[in-house]
Amino acid sequence: MYRDKKISLVIPAYNEEKLIRSTLEGVPALIDRIYVVDDVSPDRQAEVILEFAKKDPRVTLLRHTVNLGPGGGIITGYKQSAADGYDIAMVVGGDNQMELAEAAHFLDPLVDGKADYAKGNRFLDSKLEDTLSKMPKIRLFGNWIITALTKIASGYYKTMDVVDGYTAITKKAIETINWDRAWKGYGYPMDFLVRLNAYSLRLIDIPRTAVYLPGERQSQIKGLSYAMKVSPMLLKDFFWRLNFKYMYRDFHPLVFFYYLAILLLPVGLISGAYLVYDKILCGGFAVTAPRSILVALMIISGIQFLLFAMLFDMEQGNK
Repeated sequence: MYRDKKISLVIPAYNEEKLIRSTLEGVPALIDRIYVVDDVSPDRQAEVILEFAKKDPRVTLLRHTVNLGPGGGIITGYKQSAADGYDIAMVVGGDNQMELAEAAHFLDPLVDGKADYAKGNRFLDSKLEDTLSKMPKIRLFGNWIITALTKIASGYYKTMDVVDGYTAITKKAIETINWDRAWKGYGYPMDFLVRLNAYSLRLIDIPRTAVYLPGERQSQIKGLSYAMKVSPMLLKDFFWRLNFKYMYRDFHPLVFFYYLAILLLPVGLISGAYLVYDKILCGGFAVTAPRSILVALMIISGIQFLLFAMLFDMEQGNK
Protein backbone atom coordinates (compact mmCIF):
# COMPACT_ATOMS: atom_id res chain seq x y z
CA MET A 1 0.00 0.00 0.00
CA TYR A 2 0.94 3.62 -0.39
CA ARG A 3 -0.40 6.13 2.13
CA ASP A 4 -3.28 3.79 3.00
CA LYS A 5 -4.27 3.37 -0.66
CA LYS A 6 -4.23 0.08 -2.56
CA ILE A 7 -2.17 0.51 -5.72
CA SER A 8 -2.17 -1.61 -8.86
CA LEU A 9 0.15 -1.46 -11.86
CA VAL A 10 -1.09 -2.20 -15.38
CA ILE A 11 1.49 -3.22 -17.99
CA PRO A 12 0.18 -3.72 -21.55
CA ALA A 13 2.68 -5.92 -23.35
CA TYR A 14 3.25 -7.18 -26.87
CA ASN A 15 6.50 -8.69 -28.16
CA GLU A 16 8.32 -7.75 -24.95
CA GLU A 17 9.99 -11.11 -24.27
CA LYS A 18 13.38 -9.39 -23.91
CA LEU A 19 12.37 -6.49 -21.65
CA ILE A 20 9.34 -7.57 -19.62
CA ARG A 21 11.44 -9.30 -16.95
CA SER A 22 13.59 -6.22 -16.32
CA THR A 23 10.40 -4.12 -16.20
CA LEU A 24 8.89 -6.39 -13.56
CA GLU A 25 12.11 -6.48 -11.56
CA GLY A 26 11.95 -2.70 -11.23
CA VAL A 27 8.44 -2.57 -9.72
CA PRO A 28 8.70 -0.97 -6.25
CA ALA A 29 7.22 -2.40 -3.06
CA LEU A 30 4.47 0.27 -2.93
CA ILE A 31 2.67 -1.57 -5.75
CA ASP A 32 0.23 -4.16 -4.38
CA ARG A 33 -0.81 -5.87 -7.61
CA ILE A 34 0.75 -6.10 -11.07
CA TYR A 35 -1.51 -6.81 -14.03
CA VAL A 36 0.47 -7.73 -17.13
CA VAL A 37 -1.86 -7.81 -20.15
CA ASP A 38 -0.61 -10.10 -22.93
CA ASP A 39 -2.12 -8.84 -26.18
CA VAL A 40 -1.76 -12.18 -28.03
CA SER A 41 2.00 -11.75 -28.24
CA PRO A 42 3.60 -14.29 -30.63
CA ASP A 43 6.90 -14.54 -28.72
CA ARG A 44 7.71 -16.20 -25.36
CA GLN A 45 6.52 -13.17 -23.42
CA ALA A 46 3.76 -15.04 -21.52
CA GLU A 47 6.20 -17.76 -20.43
CA VAL A 48 8.61 -15.16 -19.07
CA ILE A 49 5.81 -13.47 -17.13
CA LEU A 50 4.52 -16.72 -15.64
CA GLU A 51 8.03 -17.73 -14.64
CA PHE A 52 8.56 -14.39 -12.90
CA ALA A 53 5.18 -14.68 -11.16
CA LYS A 54 6.47 -17.74 -9.29
CA LYS A 55 8.77 -15.53 -7.25
CA ASP A 56 6.57 -12.43 -7.16
CA PRO A 57 2.97 -13.25 -6.17
CA ARG A 58 1.86 -9.72 -7.03
CA VAL A 59 2.02 -10.56 -10.75
CA THR A 60 -1.21 -11.54 -12.52
CA LEU A 61 -1.19 -12.39 -16.22
CA LEU A 62 -4.26 -11.31 -18.19
CA ARG A 63 -4.40 -12.72 -21.71
CA HIS A 64 -6.41 -11.45 -24.67
CA THR A 65 -7.81 -13.94 -27.17
CA VAL A 66 -7.59 -11.34 -29.97
CA ASN A 67 -5.15 -8.47 -30.41
CA LEU A 68 -6.76 -5.22 -29.22
CA GLY A 69 -3.80 -2.85 -29.24
CA PRO A 70 -2.08 -1.12 -26.31
CA GLY A 71 -5.14 0.93 -25.39
CA GLY A 72 -7.22 -2.24 -25.22
CA GLY A 73 -4.64 -3.78 -22.91
CA ILE A 74 -4.78 -0.82 -20.57
CA ILE A 75 -8.57 -0.87 -20.50
CA THR A 76 -8.51 -4.57 -19.60
CA GLY A 77 -6.15 -3.77 -16.74
CA TYR A 78 -8.24 -0.79 -15.62
CA LYS A 79 -11.41 -2.85 -15.41
CA GLN A 80 -9.71 -5.66 -13.52
CA SER A 81 -8.08 -3.21 -11.10
CA ALA A 82 -11.39 -1.50 -10.34
CA ALA A 83 -13.20 -4.84 -9.97
CA ASP A 84 -10.55 -5.98 -7.49
CA GLY A 85 -10.97 -2.83 -5.43
CA TYR A 86 -7.67 -1.03 -6.00
CA ASP A 87 -7.82 2.71 -5.31
CA ILE A 88 -5.34 3.78 -7.98
CA ALA A 89 -4.12 2.07 -11.15
CA MET A 90 -0.76 3.05 -12.60
CA VAL A 91 0.30 2.28 -16.17
CA VAL A 92 3.77 1.78 -17.65
CA GLY A 93 4.98 0.07 -20.80
CA GLY A 94 6.56 -3.35 -20.83
CA ASP A 95 9.73 -2.05 -22.50
CA ASN A 96 11.52 -0.90 -19.32
CA GLN A 97 11.65 2.73 -20.49
CA MET A 98 9.78 4.29 -17.57
CA GLU A 99 11.43 4.90 -14.20
CA LEU A 100 9.24 3.14 -11.65
CA ALA A 101 11.33 4.73 -8.93
CA GLU A 102 9.33 7.89 -9.74
CA ALA A 103 5.96 6.20 -9.08
CA ALA A 104 5.26 8.15 -5.87
CA HIS A 105 5.32 11.43 -7.84
CA PHE A 106 2.30 10.20 -9.81
CA LEU A 107 0.46 8.85 -6.80
CA ASP A 108 0.70 11.80 -4.41
CA PRO A 109 -1.63 14.21 -6.31
CA LEU A 110 -4.27 11.47 -6.61
CA VAL A 111 -4.00 10.44 -2.95
CA ASP A 112 -4.22 14.11 -1.92
CA GLY A 113 -7.37 14.56 -4.02
CA LYS A 114 -5.78 17.18 -6.29
CA ALA A 115 -6.32 15.23 -9.53
CA ASP A 116 -8.12 12.22 -10.99
CA TYR A 117 -5.48 11.40 -13.62
CA ALA A 118 -1.73 11.97 -13.60
CA LYS A 119 0.38 11.63 -16.73
CA GLY A 120 4.08 11.88 -17.39
CA ASN A 121 5.55 14.94 -19.04
CA ARG A 122 9.15 14.76 -20.25
CA PHE A 123 9.13 18.47 -21.15
CA LEU A 124 8.51 20.12 -17.80
CA ASP A 125 11.28 22.49 -16.74
CA SER A 126 13.16 20.10 -14.48
CA LYS A 127 13.40 17.47 -17.25
CA LEU A 128 13.41 19.62 -20.41
CA GLU A 129 17.10 19.80 -21.28
CA ASP A 130 17.59 16.11 -20.51
CA THR A 131 14.66 15.14 -22.74
CA LEU A 132 15.65 17.39 -25.63
CA SER A 133 19.14 15.89 -25.66
CA LYS A 134 17.85 12.29 -25.63
CA MET A 135 14.77 12.38 -27.86
CA PRO A 136 15.30 12.01 -31.64
CA LYS A 137 14.37 15.24 -33.44
CA ILE A 138 11.77 13.59 -35.70
CA ARG A 139 9.97 12.20 -32.67
CA LEU A 140 10.18 15.59 -30.96
CA PHE A 141 8.58 17.26 -33.99
CA GLY A 142 5.82 14.65 -34.15
CA ASN A 143 5.18 14.99 -30.43
CA TRP A 144 4.67 18.75 -30.71
CA ILE A 145 2.25 18.42 -33.64
CA ILE A 146 0.18 15.77 -31.89
CA THR A 147 0.21 17.75 -28.65
CA ALA A 148 -1.17 20.85 -30.43
CA LEU A 149 -3.98 18.84 -32.03
CA THR A 150 -4.77 17.09 -28.74
CA LYS A 151 -4.97 20.35 -26.79
CA ILE A 152 -7.84 21.46 -29.03
CA ALA A 153 -9.52 18.04 -29.19
CA SER A 154 -9.32 17.34 -25.46
CA GLY A 155 -9.74 20.82 -23.98
CA TYR A 156 -6.70 20.32 -21.75
CA TYR A 157 -4.74 23.30 -23.06
CA LYS A 158 -2.22 23.27 -20.20
CA THR A 159 -0.90 19.77 -20.86
CA MET A 160 2.15 18.74 -22.89
CA ASP A 161 3.71 15.47 -24.07
CA VAL A 162 0.27 13.95 -24.62
CA VAL A 163 1.68 10.70 -26.03
CA ASP A 164 3.36 9.77 -22.74
CA GLY A 165 2.10 6.43 -21.45
CA TYR A 166 3.31 6.71 -17.85
CA THR A 167 0.05 7.44 -16.01
CA ALA A 168 -2.01 6.93 -12.88
CA ILE A 169 -5.80 7.04 -12.51
CA THR A 170 -8.23 6.79 -9.60
CA LYS A 171 -10.79 4.02 -9.24
CA LYS A 172 -13.54 6.66 -9.37
CA ALA A 173 -12.33 7.89 -12.76
CA ILE A 174 -12.10 4.35 -14.12
CA GLU A 175 -15.68 3.67 -13.09
CA THR A 176 -16.92 7.01 -14.48
CA ILE A 177 -15.76 6.61 -18.10
CA ASN A 178 -17.39 4.29 -20.63
CA TRP A 179 -14.24 2.50 -21.80
CA ASP A 180 -16.09 0.37 -24.34
CA ARG A 181 -16.18 3.40 -26.64
CA ALA A 182 -12.54 4.36 -26.12
CA TRP A 183 -9.83 4.06 -28.79
CA LYS A 184 -7.82 0.88 -28.26
CA GLY A 185 -4.98 1.13 -30.80
CA TYR A 186 -2.01 3.48 -31.03
CA GLY A 187 -3.16 6.98 -30.30
CA TYR A 188 -5.06 5.85 -27.19
CA PRO A 189 -3.38 8.40 -24.81
CA MET A 190 -4.97 11.27 -26.70
CA ASP A 191 -8.38 9.62 -26.85
CA PHE A 192 -8.22 8.91 -23.11
CA LEU A 193 -7.56 12.61 -22.45
CA VAL A 194 -10.62 13.58 -24.50
CA ARG A 195 -12.79 11.23 -22.46
CA LEU A 196 -11.37 12.45 -19.16
CA ASN A 197 -12.18 16.04 -20.07
CA ALA A 198 -15.67 15.12 -21.29
CA TYR A 199 -16.43 13.89 -17.77
CA SER A 200 -14.79 16.96 -16.17
CA LEU A 201 -12.05 14.91 -14.52
CA ARG A 202 -8.95 16.70 -13.29
CA LEU A 203 -5.60 16.21 -15.04
CA ILE A 204 -2.09 16.89 -13.76
CA ASP A 205 1.24 16.61 -15.59
CA ILE A 206 4.12 15.01 -13.70
CA PRO A 207 7.76 15.60 -14.71
CA ARG A 208 9.47 12.30 -15.45
CA THR A 209 12.80 11.08 -16.73
CA ALA A 210 13.00 10.11 -20.39
CA VAL A 211 14.62 6.68 -20.82
CA TYR A 212 15.88 5.37 -24.17
CA LEU A 213 17.61 2.00 -24.12
CA PRO A 214 20.44 1.62 -26.66
CA GLY A 215 19.67 -0.88 -29.40
CA GLU A 216 16.02 -1.34 -28.42
CA ARG A 217 13.00 -0.45 -30.54
CA GLN A 218 11.52 2.90 -29.71
CA SER A 219 8.10 4.53 -29.76
CA GLN A 220 5.67 4.03 -32.64
CA ILE A 221 5.61 7.79 -33.18
CA LYS A 222 7.17 8.61 -36.56
CA GLY A 223 6.72 12.34 -36.78
CA LEU A 224 4.28 13.81 -39.26
CA SER A 225 3.00 10.45 -40.56
CA TYR A 226 1.87 9.44 -37.07
CA ALA A 227 0.14 12.79 -36.57
CA MET A 228 -1.77 12.31 -39.82
CA LYS A 229 -2.91 8.84 -38.75
CA VAL A 230 -4.37 10.01 -35.45
CA SER A 231 -5.83 13.29 -36.77
CA PRO A 232 -9.14 11.73 -37.94
CA MET A 233 -9.59 10.19 -34.49
CA LEU A 234 -8.89 13.53 -32.80
CA LEU A 235 -11.33 15.34 -35.11
CA LYS A 236 -14.07 12.85 -34.32
CA ASP A 237 -13.24 13.03 -30.60
CA PHE A 238 -13.37 16.83 -30.67
CA PHE A 239 -16.96 16.97 -31.94
CA TRP A 240 -18.01 14.13 -29.62
CA ARG A 241 -16.59 15.98 -26.60
CA LEU A 242 -18.27 19.26 -27.51
CA ASN A 243 -21.69 17.66 -27.82
CA PHE A 244 -21.32 15.29 -24.87
CA LYS A 245 -19.83 17.75 -22.37
CA TYR A 246 -21.47 21.04 -23.32
CA MET A 247 -24.86 19.91 -24.61
CA TYR A 248 -25.70 16.53 -23.03
CA ARG A 249 -24.02 16.55 -19.60
CA ASP A 250 -24.25 20.31 -19.14
CA PHE A 251 -24.54 23.46 -21.21
CA HIS A 252 -22.04 26.15 -22.13
CA PRO A 253 -22.39 28.65 -25.01
CA LEU A 254 -18.81 27.96 -26.12
CA VAL A 255 -20.18 25.07 -28.17
CA PHE A 256 -21.98 27.61 -30.38
CA PHE A 257 -18.82 29.71 -30.62
CA TYR A 258 -16.92 26.69 -31.92
CA TYR A 259 -19.61 25.80 -34.46
CA LEU A 260 -19.96 29.39 -35.68
CA ALA A 261 -16.18 29.59 -36.12
CA ILE A 262 -16.19 26.30 -38.03
CA LEU A 263 -18.91 27.71 -40.31
CA LEU A 264 -17.73 31.28 -40.80
CA LEU A 265 -13.97 30.80 -41.21
CA PRO A 266 -14.04 28.34 -44.15
CA VAL A 267 -16.86 30.21 -45.90
CA GLY A 268 -15.06 33.52 -45.43
CA LEU A 269 -11.70 32.19 -46.63
CA ILE A 270 -13.19 30.48 -49.69
CA SER A 271 -15.23 33.58 -50.56
CA GLY A 272 -12.16 35.76 -50.10
CA ALA A 273 -10.09 33.49 -52.34
CA TYR A 274 -12.81 33.73 -55.01
CA LEU A 275 -12.82 37.52 -54.84
CA VAL A 276 -9.04 37.60 -55.24
CA TYR A 277 -9.27 35.18 -58.17
CA ASP A 278 -12.01 37.26 -59.82
CA LYS A 279 -10.06 40.49 -59.29
CA ILE A 280 -6.84 39.14 -60.82
CA LEU A 281 -8.14 36.96 -63.66
CA CYS A 282 -11.63 38.19 -64.47
CA GLY A 283 -11.37 41.93 -64.18
CA GLY A 284 -12.97 42.16 -60.78
CA PHE A 285 -16.62 42.21 -61.88
CA ALA A 286 -17.74 40.32 -58.78
CA VAL A 287 -15.64 42.42 -56.40
CA THR A 288 -17.82 45.05 -54.78
CA ALA A 289 -17.49 46.93 -51.51
CA PRO A 290 -20.42 45.12 -49.81
CA ARG A 291 -19.05 41.71 -50.80
CA SER A 292 -15.56 42.59 -49.59
CA ILE A 293 -16.91 43.84 -46.27
CA LEU A 294 -19.05 40.71 -45.85
CA VAL A 295 -16.06 38.45 -46.49
CA ALA A 296 -13.91 40.43 -44.04
CA LEU A 297 -16.63 40.24 -41.38
CA MET A 298 -16.97 36.46 -41.79
CA ILE A 299 -13.22 35.94 -41.41
CA ILE A 300 -12.82 38.34 -38.48
CA SER A 301 -15.92 37.00 -36.70
CA GLY A 302 -14.82 33.42 -37.30
CA ILE A 303 -11.43 34.11 -35.74
CA GLN A 304 -13.01 35.88 -32.76
CA PHE A 305 -15.51 33.08 -32.17
CA LEU A 306 -12.70 30.52 -32.33
CA LEU A 307 -10.49 32.40 -29.87
CA PHE A 308 -13.34 32.96 -27.41
CA ALA A 309 -14.36 29.29 -27.67
CA MET A 310 -10.80 28.15 -26.97
CA LEU A 311 -10.52 30.56 -24.04
CA PHE A 312 -13.75 29.34 -22.42
CA ASP A 313 -12.81 25.74 -23.14
CA MET A 314 -9.46 26.27 -21.44
CA GLU A 315 -11.17 27.71 -18.37
CA GLN A 316 -13.56 24.76 -18.19
CA GLY A 317 -10.70 22.27 -18.56
CA ASN A 318 -8.80 23.79 -15.65
CA LYS A 319 -11.70 23.54 -13.19
